[in-house]
Amino acid sequence: MRCFRGWSGALAVGLIGLGAGRAVAQTPIDSALYTYIRNVRAIDNHTHPGLPVLAGQPADSDYDALPVGGLPPYSFPARLTTKNPDFITAWRELYGYPHQDRSEEHVKDLIALKRRIRTEQGLKYPAWVLDKLGTEIALTNRMSVGPGLDSPRFRWVPFADPLLYPLDAKAVAAVTPDRMDLVPRERKHNARYLKAVNLAAPPATLAEYTARVVTPTLERWKRENAIAIKYEIAYLRGLDFSDVPAARAAPVYAKYARGGTPTVAEYKLVQDYLFRFIAHEAGRLGLPVQIHAFDGAGGYFIGAGVDPLLLEPVATDPTLRNTNFVLIHGGWPYTRHTLSLFGKPNVYADISFLGSVNSPAITAGVIREWLTFFPEKVLFGSDAYPDTEELGWEEWGWLGATGARKALAMALTAMMLDGDVTRDRALELARMVLRENAATLYKIGQ
Repeated sequence: MRCFRGWSGALAVGLIGLGAGRAVAQTPIDSALYTYIRNVRAIDNHTHPGLPVLAGQPADSDYDALPVGGLPPYSFPARLTTKNPDFITAWRELYGYPHQDRSEEHVKDLIALKRRIRTEQGLKYPAWVLDKLGTEIALTNRMSVGPGLDSPRFRWVPFADPLLYPLDAKAVAAVTPDRMDLVPRERKHNARYLKAVNLAAPPATLAEYTARVVTPTLERWKRENAIAIKYEIAYLRGLDFSDVPAARAAPVYAKYARGGTPTVAEYKLVQDYLFRFIAHEAGRLGLPVQIHAFDGAGGYFIGAGVDPLLLEPVATDPTLRNTNFVLIHGGWPYTRHTLSLFGKPNVYADISFLGSVNSPAITAGVIREWLTFFPEKVLFGSDAYPDTEELGWEEWGWLGATGARKALAMALTAMMLDGDVTRDRALELARMVLRENAATLYKIGQ
């Protein structure tokens, strides 16, 4: 997450399979390439690290704007359940877990072991986790940054979604049972953003809202060293942001700024205008715009709404060419539509979460297609995310990062075997995906 030096002879020695211990190897991985990939210090494009657990401090609730724990019951992908044996490997590599199973008594040992390490590391614990994951810098998607995450190794990516919810949202919340839980959260976050600019309620006009709330919020984030902004909006509506002029959106905003509930269609007009306004401002400030693009959690999630091609009018808008857009989680399952958008100079995507939810072989196919066409557009990511004490952001980060590195090695091995790239080019592509593309996009180290 070693080596044939030629194309024959050493081939049987130099390839390994994912199915360790089996007599016949499965999908091959070049061992030297895999070792190299495992040792590259990565820039992780997408994480949600938790704050260190400190005595007397309240529980961390800022790791996400839209935690999905309150959604109605829904099916969970098999690799993300506690039955996945990879988590036992994660515990062994992260903490030195001494057991080979997850019996109730042994899990208690795990929890005690984790608590002891957290206590020993204190505020250094998040950086300790990054070292375990082979990550140099993690882009940190949180509502706020606190002690332990306020270092150059963690680069803040705040949420822009609440800025799209300045008006009463009962109608848009009622569209699905999932949104009945999620939309009110965005309204509370909007109130938090208003308070930060010394307002108790939204201004009376759309022009005032953008001038007194939106632009100052983005500028504050920039001053506070945000490296990008993030949308989870696909949980709340589709990614079809039309080019709505202010003359159409402003009357709707003014009508409901002091009360009443916009219809779904009316709210869309305001949001479409605000999305493009925010994108333009983000480009002016040099903040790439990250957008959740994955058929996400929730039994009522509308998968068609994350099709990356819905964003094509935004990506081809000449007024937004100074704004870079990053599709988080690669646009799955529409990854070839993501490939189509790579032809635009301002569109990128990461492989975060794909290494967790998919087998490495499935993710490798996506990576190979992308690298064949636009290798400079592909970013590494893990989607490390706090869940439970047993499976926290550390374990999810390990699963996502390990799966992504395996998939990358698998894809590049296949490209070498087929003569598509040389070994030197494969090593170069590995560095690009794991760190160099992100360093260029976010101007890290420049």
